[in-house]
Amino acid sequence: MAKVKTAYFCQECGYNSPKWVGRCPSCGEWNTFVQEVIEKEDKKTTVSWKSVSLVSRPKAIAEIEYEDEPRILTLDEELNRVLGGGIVQGSLILIGGEPGIGKSTLMLQIALTLSEKRVLYVSGEESEQQIKMRAERMSSKSSNCFILTETQTSSIFRQIEDFKPDVLVVDSIQTMQSAYIESGAGSVSQVRECTAEFMKYAKETGVPVFLIGHITKDGSLAGPKVLEHMVDTVLQFEGDRHTTYRILRTIKNRFGSTSELGIYEMHGSGLRQVSNPSEILISQRDEPVSGIAIGSMMEGNRPLLIEIQSLVSVANYGTPQRSSTGFDAKRLQMLLAVLEKRGGFRLGVQDVFLNVAGGLRVEDPAIDLSVISSLVSSYEDRFIPPSVCFAAEVGLGGEVRAVNRIESRVSEAEKLGFKKIYISKYNSKGLDTGRLKIEVAPVAHLDQLFMELFR
Repeated sequence: MAKVKTAYFCQECGYNSPKWVGRCPSCGEWNTFVQEVIEKEDKKTTVSWKSVSLVSRPKAIAEIEYEDEPRILTLDEELNRVLGGGIVQGSLILIGGEPGIGKSTLMLQIALTLSEKRVLYVSGEESEQQIKMRAERMSSKSSNCFILTETQTSSIFRQIEDFKPDVLVVDSIQTMQSAYIESGAGSVSQVRECTAEFMKYAKETGVPVFLIGHITKDGSLAGPKVLEHMVDTVLQFEGDRHTTYRILRTIKNRFGSTSELGIYEMHGSGLRQVSNPSEILISQRDEPVSGIAIGSMMEGNRPLLIEIQSLVSVANYGTPQRSSTGFDAKRLQMLLAVLEKRGGFRLGVQDVFLNVAGGLRVEDPAIDLSVISSLVSSYEDRFIPPSVCFAAEVGLGGEVRAVNRIESRVSEAEKLGFKKIYISKYNSKGLDTGRLKIEVAPVAHLDQLFMELFR
């Protein structure tokens, strides 16, 4: 009989140690080691690699046959975009998010809309009555969505063998428990073992599996880091619980791009897809206000027009403050230095506050020109016309640099009713402006922009 011994596992990264230590040598976190019971392998039952029959043999890559299998398309266009065109058969998808953000609502809504597929929704956190109440609020009456409340993986796989679902949803992986591991549910060993069992099932049967996962206080997925390496796709469901908008972002995707995002709006009847997010990211005002500029950014293949808000005021408390929300603070410091050196603006004695409306985090350098315009607008206390937007990068010499996908950015601005867009002069060479209803204003330097914008 196999001996039973204990070991200590780090709850953050999965590092194991024979004894308890205060600080993890792998990830550096304090007080994360938890004692777990593990089973030591019996050396008598260990099989040498020489005695294993060769079931599969190496093949030349040219001999391997490949068929592009059709994806499962859902009625949720936002999810289809984030996954790269639909659900890949046999894929293992992990969805993480804060408590109460709407992960279970999103997956139940998707399960109810897949009316042509047999969907098994396994819940280890809620009862059947609670799930039924949520489904009633969604006003969906799907006859192919089945609920199973169970936490033991052995019982789940027995039901799966009889039920034979087309799609499997597990809510959540931290509540599942395998009989092969003696530690409690939610431990590093249990999460790793349960994920491995569901991964083996997905790969052998071709059934896509959705795993809902919890996150830690710092926003990362709970459990060992190897969990993210095991799955095919990692999705992050984020947003402010005090607002109605949610963002589904791709962190890892073996079958598509990792720069896509989907935007939802939370209602009492479920999550509504936001097909045109630019309308919610741009505030509606009766009167123009200084410090407001509209910039064009790209998230994957989707162009978004977002609102940049800035406030520049005299520093009354000694050291000037530099604060940014949704925009890189170091890049803000660089743009302020460019304005002071190349534009002659005395911003060194000013407090500067910058905010990206809508709660987005912007990394696209094409937003630089709108940030610069917003800062100067607030500094001079002169508003920018609301029908004007920007799409260009700013260099250290004050030059306006070209950006990619300029046609998509200009088309999105035209679709939303903007009358004028400022771009780099080097972007306008291959741009066909004859068929556009929006005025394209090419600029080469910041001085030229300020002369046209604030004359």
